[in-house]
Amino acid sequence: MAFLFSVNVIINLCPLVVAAALSSSSLPKNQSVPAVIIFGDSIVDTGNNNYIPTFMRCDFYPYGRDFKGGKSTGRFSNGKIPSDIFAEWFGVKEFLPPYLDPNLQIQDLLTGVSFASAGSGYDPLTPKLLSVISLADQLRMFKEYTKKLKEAVSEERTAQILAQSIFILCLGSNDISVTYYLTPFRRIQYDSDEYTSILANISLSLQQELYQLGARRIGVMNVAPVGCVSLQRTLFGGLWRRCVKSENQLTQIFNSKLSSGMNDLRKRLPDAKLVYLDIYNAVDEIVKNPAKYGFQSAAETCCGFLNIELGLLCNMFQVKVCKNPSEYVFWDSYHPTKRAYTVIAEEVLSKTIDEFF
Repeated sequence: MAFLFSVNVIINLCPLVVAAALSSSSLPKNQSVPAVIIFGDSIVDTGNNNYIPTFMRCDFYPYGRDFKGGKSTGRFSNGKIPSDIFAEWFGVKEFLPPYLDPNLQIQDLLTGVSFASAGSGYDPLTPKLLSVISLADQLRMFKEYTKKLKEAVSEERTAQILAQSIFILCLGSNDISVTYYLTPFRRIQYDSDEYTSILANISLSLQQELYQLGARRIGVMNVAPVGCVSLQRTLFGGLWRRCVKSENQLTQIFNSKLSSGMNDLRKRLPDAKLVYLDIYNAVDEIVKNPAKYGFQSAAETCCGFLNIELGLLCNMFQVKVCKNPSEYVFWDSYHPTKRAYTVIAEEVLSKTIDEFF
């Protein structure tokens, strides 16, 4: 009984203490969030891929160079990523841990984790191609997670935590840029309209399943203009490394279907808060006008010199690393820097945070 009492104290006090300490938190008055729970890919993977046999990993220098203690935690950036920024904004904690970290304690679980896996996607084929954790497995881990909460603080309290927590979904970029655009497998089976419909329907089904499992506040990130990441520009952008128009058009088709599908879903789930997080336009604005946000370059990467370095290629051959990542939008050839992530996340959250409540 003493253990349960102490755990409940932690649950009730932790968000309030952290919220007071985090200057970036902008919650509406009289609102609190017990946990942030995330599903997704490398944009929000805080280190789950460290614990599986995959080449899609970054638990080595120079990744994490500007993270607390200079640690390479498995985050695909030089520092914090959106998972951490979301946790801060909602007043929960400074860093969101990966669920597979074997050192997690119950108090870590109570305030949320990331189930995301770099290289994953909505399409079941995507994680198979990249040997990472599928969305189905992330959902399985979430069910395991809720079981642990029930054992620690009761089924009733777990239901309250889930209903009040913020759930974030961030998937789709690998489906479009890798599975559909780089490989022939899906293009043989589906045209772009069919494939984007499949992805959108999977996302909507996931939102419904999370609702059935107790989630009520669900934010869904659309897909950024993946045709403008450095890798795609280098490989397919021609001599002048322009953004790949066809890839961005595919992304926009998916985003439109996701948005309209969520509008319909809100009508069927009136007590749910389904929030469409428009990452596409936030990133597009920064890429088109980097100087406006204090960046020197949105086309070059901080890590590497060929603008194709990613993961292991950012570590092999002692590639160059820029002196000041804050001047760059992209850290490696696919992922933004800590500062760019912060600008993007704050741009999106500042416009939508009230919609969660």
